[in-house]
Amino acid sequence: MKARTLVVISIAPIAAVLAGCVSYAEKPVLYPVGSPVNPPFVAHAMCIGEANAMYGEAMQQNKLRAQMTGDYHGAEAEALSRDAARRQYDACASSEGYRAVYDR
Repeated sequence: MKARTLVVISIAPIAAVLAGCVSYAEKPVLYPVGSPVNPPFVAHAMCIGEANAMYGEAMQQNKLRAQMTGDYHGAEAEALSRDAARRQYDACASSEGYRAVYDR
C-alpha cells in the first residue's frame, strides 16, 4: 500500500472517535411555527452564519467604544457579544418560520 493510503486508514478511526465527542448542549431545537420554506438543518446553518457575523460586529463595537472611553472589560464584552449573537439567531430562526427552544 502507498503511504498516503496508510495515513488515511489510520486517521479515519480517530476522526470517527472524535466526532462522537462533539457536544450539542447549546444547540437549540427548531420547532416550526408557520409554514417554513427551508428544513431545520438549512435554517440552522443560515442562522449560525448570521449569529457569527453579529458576534464579530458586537466585539468590534465594544473595542471601538473602549478606545473612546479608555475602559475595556473583556468578560463584559464577551457576554454582550454572545447575547447579541443569540438574539440574532432567534430573530433569524423566527424569520425562517421556526421557534428556537433551548434546554436552559
